[in-house]
Parts: sequence; structure tokens; C-alpha cells
Amino acid sequence: MYKLFLKIATRYLLKNKLYSFINIFGLAIGIASFFLIMLYVHYERSYDKFEGSENVYRVYMDYLEGGEWVPGDANAYIVSGPTLKDEFPEVQDYVRLRHTNDAVLIHDDRVFEDNRGSLADPSFFQIFDRTLAKGDVNNALNEPYSLVLTESLAEKIFGNEDALGKTLKVFSSDSPLFTVTGVLADSPRNTHIKNDVLISFKTFHTWEAFERDWQYTWNQNMYFTYLKLDPLANANAFKKKVMNFKVEDLPYERHNIEPLEDIHLYSDKPYEAEANGSANRVTFLLAIALIILILSWLNYVNLSTAKSLERAKETGIRKVAGAQKPQIMLQSFLESLLLNLLAIIIAVSIVLLVLPIFNNYAGMVLKVDLSNVIDFIPILGFVLFGALVSGLYPAMVLSKYTPAKSLKGKIQTTGSGPIIRKVLIMGQFFATIVLLIGTIVVTKQIRFIQNQPIGVDLHQVVALNGQILSAMPDSLFVKNLETFKHELENFPFVEATAGAETYPGGGYDELNSNAGITFPNGIRDDIRITYNYGVHPDYFKLMDLEFLAGEPFKENSSGESDKVVLNEKFVRFMEITDMQEAVSKTMKIFGEERIISGVIKDYHHFGLKTGIEPMLLRYESNGDKLLVKFNQTALSSNGMTNALAQIENKWKELFPKSTFNYTFLDQKFEAQYNEDKTFGSAFQIFTVLAILIASMGLFGLTSYTCIQRKKEIGVRKVNGASIAQILALLNKDFVKWVGLAFIIAVPVSWYVMNKWLEGFAYKTTMNWWIFAIAGITALTIAMLTVSWQSFKAAIANPVDALRDE
Repeated sequence: MYKLFLKIATRYLLKNKLYSFINIFGLAIGIASFFLIMLYVHYERSYDKFEGSENVYRVYMDYLEGGEWVPGDANAYIVSGPTLKDEFPEVQDYVRLRHTNDAVLIHDDRVFEDNRGSLADPSFFQIFDRTLAKGDVNNALNEPYSLVLTESLAEKIFGNEDALGKTLKVFSSDSPLFTVTGVLADSPRNTHIKNDVLISFKTFHTWEAFERDWQYTWNQNMYFTYLKLDPLANANAFKKKVMNFKVEDLPYERHNIEPLEDIHLYSDKPYEAEANGSANRVTFLLAIALIILILSWLNYVNLSTAKSLERAKETGIRKVAGAQKPQIMLQSFLESLLLNLLAIIIAVSIVLLVLPIFNNYAGMVLKVDLSNVIDFIPILGFVLFGALVSGLYPAMVLSKYTPAKSLKGKIQTTGSGPIIRKVLIMGQFFATIVLLIGTIVVTKQIRFIQNQPIGVDLHQVVALNGQILSAMPDSLFVKNLETFKHELENFPFVEATAGAETYPGGGYDELNSNAGITFPNGIRDDIRITYNYGVHPDYFKLMDLEFLAGEPFKENSSGESDKVVLNEKFVRFMEITDMQEAVSKTMKIFGEERIISGVIKDYHHFGLKTGIEPMLLRYESNGDKLLVKFNQTALSSNGMTNALAQIENKWKELFPKSTFNYTFLDQKFEAQYNEDKTFGSAFQIFTVLAILIASMGLFGLTSYTCIQRKKEIGVRKVNGASIAQILALLNKDFVKWVGLAFIIAVPVSWYVMNKWLEGFAYKTTMNWWIFAIAGITALTIAMLTVSWQSFKAAIANPVDALRDE
């Protein structure tokens, strides 16, 4: 029996090619889109998950602001971990990480750059469940000047040789020798803790590279600290204990904890280890995935129930021949199952084919990992469940037809069936309009933050930040750097140079932050955090920063090191409203007096996703980075590649044992928006697919409606109806339901997109034309889809319709 049912189902699908194509292809696109988005969702939600990860928490600091505690930096103090372990029995162990970004390794005079490094306690392997391909996790980081490399980096440095026991130098050629005591197995695990090099934390206390920090305990929070709790501990109760724990040296700060598994999606603090993801972004894309999948199922239900009218006589004959209602339902159900299985197979093939293209377009690194196929069983189960449910309703409709009416052709198209189908169409276009509005808003917001003036000129500016590897006295380094700057300024394509510790877009990790500032009125503020960095006097002109009052630092002038320049926000932070009034006033930072040299107009140091922070610029004769502004006119004749090559040659001439790196400031600043651009690209792709699915369903339903009303159209044409009247007759209902969908979609999309925009400090407006464009686009798509079939029906010869039974 089942074999017969399967044969009938196959023949029916092959006979009705248009119906089968629309259903199978529509379902395949919906399922493929759902799988693609779920790959992304799974990737984002898999961060920092491993056996025991639910018991690991990160320590961070809260700050007291305006009488309320607010989350502060992502870091804690060097003694936070040991102190909390001693104070609370719930803490089984702790690990501290101090990042040493861009760690340079030297082996046999070969230099290996751009390595992510950290000082780490020996407990790193136990807390993060990491294994060593070579070495012993119990003692790999126990001794000073021990380090662990990843497998890929060890192979890069030592080739096929065994890395264990080999020695390296770190940062410079005069550094102590470090011994490789372990090789860390490369892990595909998604984690916010990414390290190519781990250095034993005990090295910190004797390595002169950190000499300036040896005396700090509760006055320098730049350590990522993680606690492993007893599995039986009550995390919420422990969190309250930690927040109530008082440190005498921190009257305006307190410790707090957050789950390791939540950091990537739910933490967005200053000094994060990396740019984290967004739970809102994941939720939005998950909602899109469900919408697209439901749209494809609605298409199937719509077309199947409409098509069931055509099969009424077949059902009547089978019932007269003795078929029972369950058998009719089973036959229809098998057809649905066959169609959905074909769609799933095609969908999986589509995913495998387009995944590389999708990754390239959307800027993602998704992949199908068969080793974790068990993680995707619930997703596949959901798709199969939906497929079965969507096939159930058409089967029930088909089995209800009575033999007498079916054989006489008296199955009416009036009643609840057509209304349900039109409501389903309205649901499809409601979702489509919401996605269209969302796409326009997301695109408009991304363009807004990209094109908004930021208060500085980053165009044609590069930052040079090579690492000096040779032992060079500070006086010689300064002299050579000054020579280098003068040599650069002699190049026709160089407009200006300036030294700085960081620049707009450089991120929090390159800034200093502090509280405890004494204002000019003598009041000390120990609560609120401000940010500062050192700059050369030429920095203000190079970056085109506008002075509202006062003046920049003076070159080679005594007493400049005691001066600072503030932004507007900092002056208002000190409750001074007249910018000119702040100039020449004295303030105290770290207990040392500083004279306010000038006030600059506010600029966006962190991009437009966050608000402008109080910023203080200190006098710095050189700075870690040398900024070079190119002359656009002269550069056009030299070319950027040639100009950079000349700069590198001059750098190598003065600093022969060094690395040479550069960064375009405008590109670095724009990189802050990469996640939002990726989200926008994905939104656009899946909105187009949603429109395609809705259009296919409408096309199929219109095609069937025209067939059903073929005789009616013929009678109307014989009685004098024009083509325009026939088109209006067939199109008016669809237009009405699209209009209702638009009315419902507008307030829903307005609310949803306003919620999304709340994640930006500076945001675009929700103009009326956004909704108008979405509505007109949806209506145009519907009219084009419907009119194509309607026009064919309207111009057909009525004689053919009237004589055809």
C-alpha cells in the first residue's frame, strides 16, 4: 500500500511541474536560509563553552557614579584573584591574564611578529580546559621565563623540530631567554581568549619590561581575572557576596562577576579582550530565520489547500472505490513528506554551495562541522516537525470532501478556505514589509555612522609603530626618531608628522583611564572615570582638531610637560561652562599639578556607537606611534605603494634591527563598524530571499486562481468586459490584503527598529519615507507577480474557456 501511495505521489508531483517547482524550490530556499542563519547563531552562542565552563566567571569592577553602581572595565587588579580565593571558599581556583599585544618573538635572528600574547597563571589549562600537544600542563607555566606556543606558531618558528626546550627572546634582542615548556594544541573552539603565546605569570615580577608596574596592587586594573567556582556553589549568592566585599583601598569601586559563557554576547565594557558580539544581533537574525522558514511553510499550505480543490474529483472516486478518510490523509501526507524531503536535500546542497560566497559577502567564517553534527539535530528536528505540521492541514482539507459533491463538481471555493489563504498571503507580506523596513533602517544607520563628521581628519593618515629590537639607549632612540621625522618631512608626499600614544579608533586598550582628579576649584572627584593619552605638539594640526579656547603645546619649550589639553566634555565634566575660563587653570592628576593649555572641540574617539567621553591629552615628546599625513597632490604622482616603500627604507636605515608596521587611520576607525556591516549585509540577503519566497507563493496562488476562474473570465469577456476590468477583478483582493499587511507592519517594524537603534549613542531618524518605500516596494512586487498571470488570463480567447470543461 505504501509503495502504491509513494508511486501516486511521485506521479502527481511530476505531472504538476509548476506546482511542484514552486513548492520544492520555495521550501528549499526557506530551509537553506534557516540553516545558514542557524550556523551563524550556533557559532555565536558556542563561544567559551566547554566541559565545566558553566562554573567559570570573569571578575570585573563596578564604579560608583551618581550614587549608583555601574559596570566599569572588563579588567580587575593584580591581587583581585588571589584575594577573592582567600576570602571565599566557593572559589576553587583563579587565573590572571595580562595581555601583551603584538608580541614579537626572536629566534636565531629571525623575527616573528603579530603574535597575541599574555602572561598567565599555571591554572590557565585547568580553568579553560585546554590541553598541550607537547609538555605537561601541571608545570608548563610554573617557572619564570617559561612560555607556551600554539602548534601553528611553534611549527612556523621551529619547523619540524621539537619546540620543547628551545629558547626565544621576546620584544627585543636584549631580552632574557625564554624556554618553550609547552606546545598548546590548536583548538577550533570559539573563545574571546585568543593567545598565540602564553608566558608564565611569575615572569612578571622579575622581567624589566614590567618594572614600572611592580609596585602596583590596588591601583592598576589591567588584568583579566577568571574564577572557577565549586560546582555546588550558588552563583547568585556568591555574586552578592563579591559585590558586598569591601576593599579599603577602593572606596568607590567594587568587584563583580559575570559568567564566562555570557561574555561574548552580553558584555560590552571598556578594555574588552576583543570586540564582542551582540545578543540583539543574534536575536534579530534568529527572528529572520524563523520568518523565512514560516513563509516557505505558509506557501506550501496555501498552494496545497488551493490545489486540493482540483483534486476533489480524484478524492471522490477513491472514496467511492472504498478508500477511508485515514487513507486519503495518509496519501496526502506522504506527498507532503516526499516534497519536504526533496526540499531539505536541495537546501543542504544549496548551503554547501553558497556558504563560501555567503561568508565572503557577509564577512563571516561559518562552516559545516560534521564533528559537531549532534548540535544540529534539534535544528533538523524542528525543520522536519514543521514540515509534517505544514502537510497536515492540506491532508485534512482533502480528506473532508464528500464523494457526492466531489463527483458532481460542486465543491465551492467560497467559505473559510479562500479567506484562510488570503490571511496567509497577508501574513507573508506583513513579514516581507517588516524585513524591508528593517533593511532600509539598518542600511541607513550604517551609512549614518560612516558618513557622520567625527571631528578629526583621518584621511590619508597612517600610523607607524614598528618594534625596535636592538638594545638602544633612550637618548639615541629619541635622536634617531627626530632624524627620521625630519627625513620624512623632506619627502614631497608627506604633509606633516606627529607622535602619539594612540589615535581615534585605536580602542580603549591604548588609553589610560583614571579617577581621583582634583578640579581647578579644589574639589577632588574620586568616582568618575576619564581617559587620557600623550601626544606631540604637532598632533593637533595633523589631526585638524579645532581649538575652542587656548592653544596647543609648544615645540621644544620648557614647562610643556606640565600642560594638558582637554576636550569640551572634560571641561563640562569639571562643571565649567565657559571654555575660555578653563584655560591656564591648574588641576591635579595622580597628585601632580597640570596646567590647562587649551580646550579642543569634542571629537569621536570611539566611533558613534558610544557617546563622547571626557578626554585629556598630555604632552608627549614622541609617543609609541608616529603619525604621517600624506599630501594628496604629491601622493598622486608617487603612488601610495611607492611612498610607503620609501618610508620603510628610511626606517630600516635608521633602525636596522626593527620591525616596520603601519595602519591607515580611516580604515582602523571604520573597522569598528565591521560587525554592523556584516549584520546589514546578512539582513539584505535574507530580506531578498523572503521577498522571493513570498512572490513565488503569490505567483503560484494567482496562477491557480486564474485557472479556477477561467470560465468566469470567459463569460465576462463575452459580455464586454475589457482587459483592464479583468485585471482589476483579479488583482483587487490581493492589493487589499497587501494594504492590510502594510497597516499592521508599520507600527510593529517601528517598535522593533527603534529598539535596535537604542544600541547606538548616535542614530538616524525613522523618516516617513522609509515606510512608504517599503509599502510601495511590497505592493509593486505583489502587483507584478499577480498581473503577469492575470494579464495572460485576460487576453486569452474566451471561446477556449467556455467550451473547456
